[in-house]
Amino acid sequence: MSKIDLLIFDCDGVLIDSEPIAARTLAHAITHAGIAMTPRDVLVEFTGKSEPELRSILRERGLSGVDAVFAKWHVEIFAEFRRDLRTMDGIGDVLQGLDIAKCVASNSSVERLKMSLGLLDIWAHFAPNVFSAEMVAAPKPAPDLIELCLARMGASTETSIVIDDSPAGIQAARAAGVKALGFVAPDDPRAGRREVLHAAGAQEVAIGAEHLGRILRRLGVGHHPARQPAEVEP
Repeated sequence: MSKIDLLIFDCDGVLIDSEPIAARTLAHAITHAGIAMTPRDVLVEFTGKSEPELRSILRERGLSGVDAVFAKWHVEIFAEFRRDLRTMDGIGDVLQGLDIAKCVASNSSVERLKMSLGLLDIWAHFAPNVFSAEMVAAPKPAPDLIELCLARMGASTETSIVIDDSPAGIQAARAAGVKALGFVAPDDPRAGRREVLHAAGAQEVAIGAEHLGRILRRLGVGHHPARQPAEVEP
């Protein structure tokens, strides 16, 4: 493997423990609007999708007043984030041990990234290099967002790694020609996530942040002089 000088992190479910909050609040909003879904339904069906994709899916299922539903959901989810959002267990220690360039590639909106990751201390590890699918033509699994990261960070496909917890993110990395590591939270309620991420093209799959740190160390990541990332406006 070539010497790695850029790590591209997904946000939700990798850096921040936001997915249970998102699933719970979105299920509440959708059910209240007339389509019954449980938090587990939302977690299984919708995790990793961009908001425009969610809106399109729910319109096809007959949800009326989609804009109003999502406006109410934003109020609820952002309030929950301010109250309860935490980093993924151990991810702060992993980030502290890395001395190479890092950025975020998320299907979340710019607003949601600021209202979630932006609330936490680990924001400082990435800002201003936090990139949203809103900045490109197509969200993950299209390669557009990963290609944007490479261009903005001045990195190559051969010396970069994507870390993502969704098949869409792994597929986006592979479509862009970048190596990918899968990530699964130890308490993820969905069965077979390791196999799903391997099938999507993940080179390895980490179960939790401590395991991720071990994989990165074995790959020789994080113990060589940092390349300064480009300063960009989000």
